Amino acid sequence: MMRILSVFLVLLCFNLSLAQIRGKVLSKENAPVPFVNIFIENTYIGTATNEYGNYELNYNIKGKVVLIFQYLGYKSQKHILDITSYPYNFDVVMEEEDFQLQEVVLTNGENPANQIIKNAIASKKKNTEKTNRFEADFYSRGIFRAKDIPEKFMGIEIGDLEGNLDSTRSGVIYLSETVSKIKFEKPNNLREDIIASKVAGNDNGFSFNTALNTDYDFYSNYVDFGINMISPLADNAFNYYKYNLESTFYDDNGNLINKIKVTPKRDKEPVFEGYLYIIENSWAIYGVDVDIKGYRMQQPIIETMKLNQNYSYNQTNGIWVKNVQSLDFIAGIFGMQFTGKFSYVFSNYIFKDAFDKNTFGKEIVSFEANANKKEDEYWQVNRQIPLTNEEIENYTKKDSIQELRTSQVYLDSIDAIKNKFKVFDIIKGYTYKNSFKKSSFSYHGLLDFTSLSYNTVQGWNFDTGFTFRKENEEKGKYTSISSIFNYGFAEDRLRVTGNFHHRFNNINKKYVSVSGGSAVSQYNASEPISKLINSLSTLLFTNNFMKLYNKEFVEVSFGQEVVNGIFINGKLEYENRHELFNTTHYKMFKSNDVYTSNNPLAPLDYVASAFNEHHVYKGTIATRIRFGQKYISRPNAKVTIQNDNYPVLSFAFTKAFAATNSDYEYDFVSGRLDYDKTLGNKGDFALRFKAGKFFNADNISFIDYKHFNGNQTHVNFRGDYLNAFNLLPYYSNSTNDAYLETHIEHNFKGYIMNKIPLLNKLQWNLIGGFHQINVPNFKPYQEFTIGFSNVGFGKFRFLRIDYVRAYQNGYIGDGVMFGVQF
Repeated sequence: MMRILSVFLVLLCFNLSLAQIRGKVLSKENAPVPFVNIFIENTYIGTATNEYGNYELNYNIKGKVVLIFQYLGYKSQKHILDITSYPYNFDVVMEEEDFQLQEVVLTNGENPANQIIKNAIASKKKNTEKTNRFEADFYSRGIFRAKDIPEKFMGIEIGDLEGNLDSTRSGVIYLSETVSKIKFEKPNNLREDIIASKVAGNDNGFSFNTALNTDYDFYSNYVDFGINMISPLADNAFNYYKYNLESTFYDDNGNLINKIKVTPKRDKEPVFEGYLYIIENSWAIYGVDVDIKGYRMQQPIIETMKLNQNYSYNQTNGIWVKNVQSLDFIAGIFGMQFTGKFSYVFSNYIFKDAFDKNTFGKEIVSFEANANKKEDEYWQVNRQIPLTNEEIENYTKKDSIQELRTSQVYLDSIDAIKNKFKVFDIIKGYTYKNSFKKSSFSYHGLLDFTSLSYNTVQGWNFDTGFTFRKENEEKGKYTSISSIFNYGFAEDRLRVTGNFHHRFNNINKKYVSVSGGSAVSQYNASEPISKLINSLSTLLFTNNFMKLYNKEFVEVSFGQEVVNGIFINGKLEYENRHELFNTTHYKMFKSNDVYTSNNPLAPLDYVASAFNEHHVYKGTIATRIRFGQKYISRPNAKVTIQNDNYPVLSFAFTKAFAATNSDYEYDFVSGRLDYDKTLGNKGDFALRFKAGKFFNADNISFIDYKHFNGNQTHVNFRGDYLNAFNLLPYYSNSTNDAYLETHIEHNFKGYIMNKIPLLNKLQWNLIGGFHQINVPNFKPYQEFTIGFSNVGFGKFRFLRIDYVRAYQNGYIGDGVMFGVQF
């Protein structure tokens, strides 16, 4: 009897939890009206329709319910429902707003929209102070579609993206939703507890949809879309926008709503276009309907983003607040097309005068236990926007595909096909996978373009090797064992290295690594010139800038984040070092020029070495400190978010000991400061400051000097402009004493160029920079740079061009740098 009673009570509670007001919202033309804001009058209990006009409002109190239907461009409707049982079906036909164009008149030659916007700007503080702190329920859903995806891209097989693409190479490749509770305090304090998370085709997955980065606040001066977009209600908005009062209408409470068209004054600036709806007298936002062009965000792959916000009013507390927000995008590149939509519903607001002191901390997003294990019944109750047929079919399809494609039988069958060895694999490489056990073994082949290079020490040389990898995605750990075989033809020598690396988790990033073997290494361990650039420079221009030595070594390293924001790592290494000399004078073109020697201290001395053969042990302990670091706690990972209000500090101490010659033993301390800051719409400022000091190092090996990342090739494909110099000879200012190194750069992100007629059509970004080295016994080396990034055409804007002037005890030269920057 008790068991029957228990079952009855469970079923009763379930039916009550499923209590809903639901229906469909159509236009007079019988077309669905998407993303209508639906809420109970004078509450913050609400929902929205999906793309097909369907809605479901979770509510279970019987009696009279006053329901408001509100959507930009349509008349607001108020309906009094007398509900005696649930579920309750109620359909609505929306009528287009009766705009009163006759009220739009010019006063003293000025469009009245200007005064409305001035009033809205002046009233921003009044209209936001009541919503500065709140708690709310939050629901989000994201869908990402792809079309015309090729089977291969740049020679890499794409496949069907885990069953997401159909025979036309199109389909939904990502669908997810979350339910959470949020606490928010302006300007940027957030605490979000994710109660439920769902990802199509991944019953172990956790959605990336969160309330973080959804606060598109048009009362602020800037709205963050990767670049600071100027709000149409910014304090200086009239410098960027023109306004036109297109029409007015009254809402269900008799408020006069002004529909204002927002038009950019200059097309290429970070600005919006579309409509603002402003309430007369209170000058609060009633709604936002704007477009964001990809080129205005400096994201040329994105064609257009569309942002829609609907606000509702509570007469009890007199607050207008955002209930529904949607963000659509269209993107494409290389013939591939992408579309997506993110939908957000904020409900059950509770406004606060203040939060407890410990409400907000470094953890800003967390997941409840088993958040990704909620049953369908839970989602039926808590899903704020009904699924479309496409989304229902996608969940069903991907769940069945996942069950199939994660089975051992299926994975083994796929592996059996791909693991077949072919004779040509000896040349191009081969990989054996055990997908069920998440392991793979790879042979890297003999003709990998990236492994073939040329230098004057080894001549033509190539790398090949083997890699074994096993990972556990759920726990965020992996193990990798690899080897590299390097053979130099001119010196007829084979060198072999091996590496073991194990990461214990993806939360504190704890790792241990062991490596060793025989290798050639650049004197500057930062490798200021790549193998590819050195090969081209050597063969085409007889400029063999790479200087190498031979080392037999063993190295053990470890690291982990010990507390939030503080990462510590250490390394113990042994090196046995031998000098190397040029072994070839081969040139691709006949030339009277000769190669320099492999001695960075004596380029024309082909006999002497920069150091004597020796061995040495070194131990290093280092730390990196990120002040104010916040983070997202995912069950299998910690995602860190740097606080740009503070710099990042790094410190290291190295001790060399037990060397062949005691002169090669030394102590070395170093520090580094990294600071990056976005300055409103004025661009991005960046500073890198490094300093160090050697002790007891008068006669140490030149290998252990502090070397600076020079460049004599006039190209920069590293993409790192704040850790290198542009015209500095590679080993000209190396030191075994003290040093200060400074890099400063400001990218105006179009702030200046966008205002210059004709030049603004280029969409280039002006960049200015300063670089300096201070070492004893040398005059400071300085570089002043001015250049442009975002250079290119259409969607392809990866180039950067800089003009550089260098000084050291006076002007020493100038040049133009060409680079790639993403």
